[in-house]
Amino acid sequence: MLKEGEIRIPSGCAISGIFSKSGKRISGESIIKSIATMHDRSNGLGGGFAAYGIYPEYKDYYAFHIFYDGNTSKKECEEFLERHFDIINLSKIPTRKTPGITDVPLIWRYFVTPLPTKLSESQLDEKEFVARCVMKINTKINGAYVFSSGKNMGVFKAVGYPEDVGEFYRLSEYEGYCWTAHGRYPTNTPGWWGGAHPFALLDYSVVHNGEISSYDANRRSIEMYGYKCTLQTDTEVITYIIDYLNRKIGLGLEEISGVVAAPFWQVIDRMPKEEKEKYTYLRNTFASLLITGPFSILVGFDGGIMALNDRLKLRSMVVGEKDDTVYIASEECAIRIIEPNLDKVWAPQGGEPVIVTLNGGAK
Repeated sequence: MLKEGEIRIPSGCAISGIFSKSGKRISGESIIKSIATMHDRSNGLGGGFAAYGIYPEYKDYYAFHIFYDGNTSKKECEEFLERHFDIINLSKIPTRKTPGITDVPLIWRYFVTPLPTKLSESQLDEKEFVARCVMKINTKINGAYVFSSGKNMGVFKAVGYPEDVGEFYRLSEYEGYCWTAHGRYPTNTPGWWGGAHPFALLDYSVVHNGEISSYDANRRSIEMYGYKCTLQTDTEVITYIIDYLNRKIGLGLEEISGVVAAPFWQVIDRMPKEEKEKYTYLRNTFASLLITGPFSILVGFDGGIMALNDRLKLRSMVVGEKDDTVYIASEECAIRIIEPNLDKVWAPQGGEPVIVTLNGGAK
């Protein structure tokens, strides 16, 4: 008789998130404990975390976390950084030897700000300048991969079970107001360091449970706007779609959910006139960015977090609240293990975003 853990779990992959609405900084120990509870939803081929508010002493600088295959790629990348940025601080990211984490690349961290002359020459706003530099490194410098590039936040990921990844990066020594975590069960892509979740660009980060059948259409569409999907994985595409719709187009998060998990036409037809016009516009204008297939995602951003299921709710997601803290996970047990006495717990409907911001409630 097969036991749990000995067969592939169809809804495999685990996600978890913790958010303090008051901005209270929470130790990484809690998120590690939460994601470890769902150990059997992943298979050791990828784990990772995103944390916000962890670099208050460098909060005005972009924190680049970079994987290198070796010293040659490191040298080339650092020469590129020096040509485009003022490097305020650089160091290896602190790690500890962990039995479950092997084949470790070079992992470095840089706190940077664009050189004024380069920024002026580019005729771009600061965020677009940084985003294009990240894309250039990831596509043009062989053996270098920027896997985190936001301010006062950082992504930490590897091949391994998430609890081992958390131990490897010594995340219990960090504190942040928002944490997300992912335990990976790859379906269509190999397990490798760059392919682990979260995927991030600037301050946006995404962890994702599921599989999007619209990947090719979504990828072709988003690449028309200057993005380069080098990793051949659906979560990377989701990250770029959110960056594009929010930062470049200016849509709010509720409107973005109405694009990527758009209501069915028959649902839109029954909406009040104003709402019907809005969702008709979103569906028609951004049709190629509709994400189809089963998914649940957590989107981290500066000052907030959004949880979203596909419109049929084909992947599980539970939300809990206790005082000023919001917990989100694939399974309720991952919340109860760190906060057994919740004030409120519920499961969002398909396509219904849960958006939490600093000094604001979940809605």
